[in-house]
Amino acid sequence: MSQQNGVPPLVTALKSSALKNAASFQFPGHNRGHAAPASLSEVIGRTAFAHDLPMLPELGNLFCSHGPILEAQVEAAKLFGSSQTWFLVGGTTSGIHAAIMATCSPGEFLILPRNSHISAISALVLSGAVPKYITPSSVNHWHIASAVTPAQVLKAMEELEMEGKKAAAVFITSPTYHGICSNLSRISELCHSRKIPLIVDEAHGAHFGFHSKLPKSALQQGADLVVQSTHKVLCSLTQSSMLHMSGNIVDKERVCRCLRTLQTTSPSFLLLASLDAARAQLSENLDIAFNQAIALADEAKCELKQIPGISLLENTSFPASPAVDPLRLTVGFWNLGLSGYEADGILYKDDEVIGELVESTCITYVLNLGTSREHVERLLLGIKRLAETYGSNEEAEKKVVNVDATFDDISMSLIPRDAFFASKRKVGIRESIGEVAGELISPYPPGIPVLIPGEVITEKVVDYLLHVRSKGAQINGASDSSLSSILVCGKL
Repeated sequence: MSQQNGVPPLVTALKSSALKNAASFQFPGHNRGHAAPASLSEVIGRTAFAHDLPMLPELGNLFCSHGPILEAQVEAAKLFGSSQTWFLVGGTTSGIHAAIMATCSPGEFLILPRNSHISAISALVLSGAVPKYITPSSVNHWHIASAVTPAQVLKAMEELEMEGKKAAAVFITSPTYHGICSNLSRISELCHSRKIPLIVDEAHGAHFGFHSKLPKSALQQGADLVVQSTHKVLCSLTQSSMLHMSGNIVDKERVCRCLRTLQTTSPSFLLLASLDAARAQLSENLDIAFNQAIALADEAKCELKQIPGISLLENTSFPASPAVDPLRLTVGFWNLGLSGYEADGILYKDDEVIGELVESTCITYVLNLGTSREHVERLLLGIKRLAETYGSNEEAEKKVVNVDATFDDISMSLIPRDAFFASKRKVGIRESIGEVAGELISPYPPGIPVLIPGEVITEKVVDYLLHVRSKGAQINGASDSSLSSILVCGKL
């Protein structure tokens, strides 16, 4: 990717507009910060409110892109290598919704892994598409899903073709929350040979392609629609993301219509400007931006391998994956007799170390452009203390019980959309076994649905949900957060 113009046009325009002594009779009600709530302005400053402006002629309109918004999106497209880039203020969720709705009509088939993010399942409800699931394999001890392989995608395509059907799109998550990448180059070839668009949830990979040690981006590997959380490893504000398009398989106007339907008509210019600023920041430092983060990650991995009782997830665990994000550190604590939830609680209390993804046996830590050596050293020191305190032995490992969340026995009675709108009734969690799920239940993080509306509830799923809840996981989507009951489809 070549050097781009670093000047952020939308940031520049927003700054200029905020400096005007305008007599404003518009929303928002704080009126350029003049009535900013004191409690919040003490935290973020009045300047933030002064730049919280509505759509003005000099700023442009997100839905009829022109002026600084259009310029900012064009600069982003150049940097990331897309033919079209849209700024998103509803997070990657809104981009995934738009991508699936733009490619799948009601009754059409979408090939996707069963461990896709909750936003992809919500998109099935919105679009009326029928899921054709790929069941991911998992790695022993870690119970972490592997990459989706080209062979799995081809098998799903051929199974549909044997029934006289064709996928409207293929949806792949790459990288996963743990940084595991799929062979998108080969998968895109399979898709394009059948004129099927490839959608990639690259929420965790906006930084890919910008360093020789980082994996290639989804766009570089031929994906048609790619959604990135620019706020994750790059530096825009939380909730801001980008949707990129490449090639000519997808109807650009249909994408635009979907985005107009899904996004707010009052977008935050602070979020939009942060996307422009993050792009400019990266453009100015393309050659060296990730040098420090990658070096710190490499050093941390070497140190972690020397700590007795600590396990480190490595690339060799995933032979089907062409790459793993080097900025992810997934650390296992089972040899210490600690669950990931227990280790996280101790590290937060004693060292104020915060992990990104906490699971039954491990924690995933993410390094980014803002990671400092002092913080990495604090993380390593805290983990060393854990190892010294709890020791490593076979009996300790047996204390950590992990229930695998594989999805090899799924039976779908209703498509997600039909189940979402079906009549519901509440039953006890154990009595729900054999019933059809009426709600989407997902431990968070990582936001992977364990139960999807329309699926037949199994004993294995119930056991898993009760286990992770007992270990401290937050359960999203359940009408009864205690999980003593659950909604199922069907009238009383």
